[in-house]
Amino acid sequence: MAVLNKIRQRSLFLILIIALALFSFVLADLFKNSDALLGTAQDVVATVNGKNIDRIDFMSKVENMQRQLGPNATSTQAMNRVYDQEVRRAVMNAQFEDLGMTVEQDQMKDLIKQNFGTYTEFQNEVGLFDENKLTEFVANLKAIYPERSVLGTFQLNYDDWVNSENSIAIGAQERAYFNMVKAGVNATLNEAEVEYLLENSTRDIRYVQIPYSTINDSIVDVTKSDINAYINNNKAQFEVDASRDIVFVEFKEAASLDDENNLKNDLEVFVTGKAVFENGKNDTIVAFRNVKEANLESYVNYVAASDENYNDTFVKKAALPAVVADTLFKLNVGDVYGPYKDGAMMKLTKMVATKQMPDSAKVRHILIPHVGASSATPDVLQTVEQAKITADSVLAIVKANRSKFPELVTALSSDQGSVDKGGVYDFHPSTQMVKPFSDFEFQNNVGDIDVVQTQFGFHIIEILDQKGASKAVKVATIVRNIEPSTETIDNVFTEASKFELSVQGAVFQDIATERKLAVKPVSGIKVLDEQIPGLGSQRGMVKWAFENGTKVGDFKRFTIPGGGYAVAQVTKISKKGLMDPETASASVLGDIRKEKKAKLIRDKVIGTTVDEVSKNQSRPTSNSAAVNMKNPTITGAGLEPKVVGTAFGLKDGETSGLIDGDRGVYMVSVSNIQEAAKLENYQSMASRLSATRSSAVQTKVYNALKETADIEDNRASFY
Repeated sequence: MAVLNKIRQRSLFLILIIALALFSFVLADLFKNSDALLGTAQDVVATVNGKNIDRIDFMSKVENMQRQLGPNATSTQAMNRVYDQEVRRAVMNAQFEDLGMTVEQDQMKDLIKQNFGTYTEFQNEVGLFDENKLTEFVANLKAIYPERSVLGTFQLNYDDWVNSENSIAIGAQERAYFNMVKAGVNATLNEAEVEYLLENSTRDIRYVQIPYSTINDSIVDVTKSDINAYINNNKAQFEVDASRDIVFVEFKEAASLDDENNLKNDLEVFVTGKAVFENGKNDTIVAFRNVKEANLESYVNYVAASDENYNDTFVKKAALPAVVADTLFKLNVGDVYGPYKDGAMMKLTKMVATKQMPDSAKVRHILIPHVGASSATPDVLQTVEQAKITADSVLAIVKANRSKFPELVTALSSDQGSVDKGGVYDFHPSTQMVKPFSDFEFQNNVGDIDVVQTQFGFHIIEILDQKGASKAVKVATIVRNIEPSTETIDNVFTEASKFELSVQGAVFQDIATERKLAVKPVSGIKVLDEQIPGLGSQRGMVKWAFENGTKVGDFKRFTIPGGGYAVAQVTKISKKGLMDPETASASVLGDIRKEKKAKLIRDKVIGTTVDEVSKNQSRPTSNSAAVNMKNPTITGAGLEPKVVGTAFGLKDGETSGLIDGDRGVYMVSVSNIQEAAKLENYQSMASRLSATRSSAVQTKVYNALKETADIEDNRASFY
């Protein structure tokens, strides 16, 4: 009681202490993240030449991009796409502002008409563009905002429309800008003449080569200071972004042998048949072998609850599971085989029927697509019902007069792979076409013709010919996917957790070796990376590796796609700037050794002619005819631009000094000079050069502008 009274007496003091502690915690976090304190990067995704890319607007565009890219694209991919667009827009806008380039209202109207004039929503009753309909559409978008409206085959709201207009305007500005640049990069006649001479003037040379390989790498000492000096002399080549190296151990949620055996036991019920007590009553599972063909679909799909539905079709041996194809193909009708393992599945198969079936078929078809069909183009407007009516009408026509088939293919078929051949697909096996198509052509007779529906639409198919005949079988298969049990999943979690605890205060590699776990390294992870080789999408792992508080040696457990865990440890933190010598050594050792070997070779060479050096170094002399500057390749030595360039600076009969080439040290003499005959006119060469330059302008100019722009990238703070 005395203690409680003392606490009550000092309650105000305690509250003050707690408040100060909380304040210091918040303050420390603010100073740790100065952007939060200053209110800068909190709402700015990036800054380009002093202009901010706002977070809220950016995220809205990312959402739109995500919808456009579809469900298979990740948010990071959508974000990167929008970022590239926004940076390009900012970089180019700076150029437009400097030049005073704008898109006037009348020009904008013409651009919108060019881009949207074909949309039926903006056309009058005779199919012409109607500006009033466009104005009405945009006004409606604004009125119903943020709701979306249909335009063509997609939906958009008012913000989307404004973004589209902006994109159209920027596109027009870019075209005008790059056209001006292209006009300034046309080649002159003098440049064309130089290019012509480089391609056509030649030299015959005689040379001796002392290869760098004549000196063993082991006697050439490359020190850390050598590597540092090389990096500093070639800084542009070794500028790198911040990166992280990690190692990880993986714990996959994979089915155990016990899981597989339990699955086999479950399938055995269908082999023997069994009485079961379910839902308060006795029931009997009929043995698979005793199920009649008419009931197989219901039995496989519902009674056995197969993970793959019953396939009521005949197939050749090649279509059966490879691991048991021979065995299944020899079964008698009614026999059951299994359970057996096929990849990640456990199966039980019954032979239903056998028959002789053609080995290949030749057909022709007309494909009538509909809205929503696979590979349907945007101009396809028929519904499924309308397409079926069209297909039935075409069938009636070709049945009455099959000579009309080719012209109807040309007029109506959307299968561009066969239109030029009159709709014909030459002899092919039953596995080439989609199932409904294949079933018709292999289970009917030559001359048969009918409408068949597939995911591509409605096909009017005529069987032109069939070749060969061999055994085909119809099988019924109960399939169970082999998956880890709850017990196995729990065990994997336990193992991952135990490993994570064991690493605390120990060596990661040692603990992994002790537990017989493979440690996998990943180097050079960048701050905006999403994929980790071997683990798939691991954006969370990348963000953790780059957090301010993460140090070398830190480790953490992450879930992995497909089930399971990975325990990762940071092994190296590389800051933005020049590459460190250890990392650079792999790429620079060869060049540094070449420099040192060249000096050693020069020091021991005696002689001022090719023959003297050849004799002194016991190296053969070689000849290379018609060497040119455009393709500086020497016969017997390969690409050696420095050597060829030196040769073109010599007079006929003159000998060079020692030249440090790419593959060795050379001495070269010129034995013949063949200057290209001058042309009366170099206009064709100038036109060719101009075309080459113009085609590269857009990419090269933008990349140069982006490289010189002042860009601050804060994406990693948000994604």
